[in-house]
This record gives sequence, structure tokens and C-alpha cells, in this order.
Amino acid sequence: MGIQKNIEEIVKQIDTYARKVGKNGRDIQLIAVTKTRSPEEILEALSRGITDIGENKVQEIQAKYDKIDVPVRWHLIGHLQTNKVKYIIDKVHMIHSVDSIRLAREIEKRASASGIVVNILIQVNAAGEESKFGVAPEQVRSLVDQILVECEHIRIKGLMHIAPFAEEPEAVRPYFKEVKKLYDQLAEIRHPGLDFSTLSMGMSNDFGVAIEEGANAVRVGTSIFGARDYSKQ
Repeated sequence: MGIQKNIEEIVKQIDTYARKVGKNGRDIQLIAVTKTRSPEEILEALSRGITDIGENKVQEIQAKYDKIDVPVRWHLIGHLQTNKVKYIIDKVHMIHSVDSIRLAREIEKRASASGIVVNILIQVNAAGEESKFGVAPEQVRSLVDQILVECEHIRIKGLMHIAPFAEEPEAVRPYFKEVKKLYDQLAEIRHPGLDFSTLSMGMSNDFGVAIEEGANAVRVGTSIFGARDYSKQ
């Protein structure tokens, strides 16, 4: 199937999973992950109803940003090094991968200089995988508190989680459940720097389980565009 048919099928699946838990599929944000994808492929996805694009690398946003001449919200979903914050601070709708006060301070510094407020998510590593970035669940509240004290140009909009890959998506349900519980606890905090509205969990292989466990944003790449060709990087 082509991009259009793939998007239509994913939207149907999202709605099916959402309805299983009493939600509306329209309330689930579909972020199309365009790692290694061309501007032409991105533009086709945008013409088929996609509004949000997720990139893993700063350099890919830089390379594609000026080539996309239609409205789009960019999301930085991959690991962000402090020395690259300056390149995307004024380009992205949201940074999904904040996992340290050091990174938050750099975002604050650049946002303050630009006179903007930056939306972020705290990346949680619920499975404790050494191969992935993110904050251990028990350390998230401390990081949130530090950011709220130090960073007035940051709005914490929620949490992001990348589950371990599993052939059977059911195997990762406990991680999604744990992050949703943490999300609900933090959402009770009343502070102008915290406005929880986004729980970003689930990718092509497991977004159904993620939605069932409370995700309202899913990041889907392969199921929209097909297998990635890393030789294009």
C-alpha cells in the first residue's frame, strides 16, 4: 500500500483501539516519524491529513525544514545533545526527549534568549534499558521539580516513553501502565510551568497497547512509509 492507504489504515486502527477504552480516535495525536524520509514523502503525508512530523535527529530537521512549505508541527523525538539545542529551539512544536536538568537548562537558556516558551516532554525509561535514554520512573518527579524552579521558559506538557521492542506487544503493556500511573500523579501538580496534556507512547509495533493504556500521542513511521533505507542517511 502507498502512504495514503497506510495512513487511512492506521487512523482506523487508532480509532478501534481508542473505542475499546471509551475514547475517540480523533483525540489521539498521530505523529508521523520521518527518519530517513525525503521532503517529497513528508509532503505527501501532509497532503493526506498528517499534521505532526517527528524527527529523531536535529540535522534531519535542519535539512528538511525549509523544504516543507506547508503548515506542519515538528517534533524532536530523538535524543537531544545540549550543543544542538540552538539549531532547533525556534523550529519545533515540542521536544519529546528531555531527560536531564542539564539539557533543560540549555533549552531554558536558548528559549529565554529567543523570547519564546518551549514545550517539552520528559522521557521516561520505564524498562531501565541501558541502550535507551530517559529518566528512571522514580527520578522523574525530582527532575520535574527542578525544571519548574529553574526554567520559566519551559512548559512541561507530559511524558514520553519508548518501550522495549517485543514481537508480542502485550509484553510491553506493564511499562505503558507504569508510565500512565506516573503521568496521572504528576498531572495533579498545579504550577504555571506544568500543563500535562500529552502522553506520548507507542510506535508502529505497539501503539495499540499504548492507546489502551492511556497514550494520547503515538509515533508511527514504518507503518506509514515502509521499512527505512538507512543508506539514505
